[in-house]
Amino acid sequence: MIRLNLALLLAVLVSAFYLVHLQYESRRLYTELDKAKRVSQRLEADHDQLFVQKRAQATPSRVQRLAVSQLQMRPANPAITQYVKLPALQGNEGQVAQGRLQHGAPDPAEGRP
Repeated sequence: MIRLNLALLLAVLVSAFYLVHLQYESRRLYTELDKAKRVSQRLEADHDQLFVQKRAQATPSRVQRLAVSQLQMRPANPAITQYVKLPALQGNEGQVAQGRLQHGAPDPAEGRP
């Protein structure tokens, strides 16, 4: 009978220590989850802020101003435009001039995609 009592006492002690360990582990994981949520919220706020900044940087007026000031670009006009004429190959319905054959686009006359 004493052995049975000792075995039961040992089982109760083991289960009590295991329960304490599980509670500790649960609290530790909850703390990690809370930290991860805070980091996620901070990163989401940073992402939103960067998206707004990106949109502000890509406004057409800013791009135009930078193109003129830093790249010395100017609007195209007929006085400075040079046109390139490509010779048309026979049988290809002028597709070389349109750039279709050079980029691997299919021939619409063949009826294949």
